Amino acid sequence: MQLLTNPGEASTSVSKLTVSLASTPEEVREVQRLRYKVFIETMGLSALANADGLDSDEFDSYCDHLIVRDTNTLRVVGTYRVMSPHAARSMGRYYSEQEFDLGRLDNLRSSIAEAGRACIDPEYRSGSVIMLLWAGLAAFMRRERCDYLMGCASVSLADGGHNAAALYHGLDQNNFAPAEYRVTPHVPFPVHERETGHVAQMPPLLKGYLRSGAWVCGDPAWDPDFHSADFFLLLPLSKLDQRYARHYLKETRTT
Repeated sequence: MQLLTNPGEASTSVSKLTVSLASTPEEVREVQRLRYKVFIETMGLSALANADGLDSDEFDSYCDHLIVRDTNTLRVVGTYRVMSPHAARSMGRYYSEQEFDLGRLDNLRSSIAEAGRACIDPEYRSGSVIMLLWAGLAAFMRRERCDYLMGCASVSLADGGHNAAALYHGLDQNNFAPAEYRVTPHVPFPVHERETGHVAQMPPLLKGYLRSGAWVCGDPAWDPDFHSADFFLLLPLSKLDQRYARHYLKETRTT
């Protein structure tokens, strides 16, 4: 199912980009190959390397996969994995529950979509791909009648965690969720034990969430596999910044 199209500028040429949901096993493997390239090869996570060259887990078969494709080259150049409330019930949990206790969000489970595994081919990081992915997310949430979007934004710990700590301590109080939406990491990353004088460098995904109006719902979790601090974010659509609401929640054209 193609959701929409948009002319996008890649680093090498002007390309026509489309966003859709993966509809075949081969398209899912294309997504998994891109994730492997970005998450494992580029980040040098040799412990997660495998002969298949795929980043995959048990959640993939329960989730939908947004894909942005360059129609000139047919390459999949961006992806986002999304989980509906129905899929989470079938699976038995959301992906985030591996890292966080989401008990305080139990009353929202029937209206939460989870997004994760966002990645973009390094040659296509001009902004067009992430805009299409967010528009695809909005279309998915309308289809599933979801009022909340949740997900994790990962911050590399390659510098010893100083940037993650600086980001956390640099957040405005308005960036944090009210107490009734707070979650608890199973293995917290010790942001309070790191120096706070570091100049924070905010990853684009975290910046996009915060600009849209998402809340940070507590201390980050420590993900030793991906060597990252994971910030849990919750975006009520009622809180979505109006500039983004006008862009992403308008009716998308389907073909």
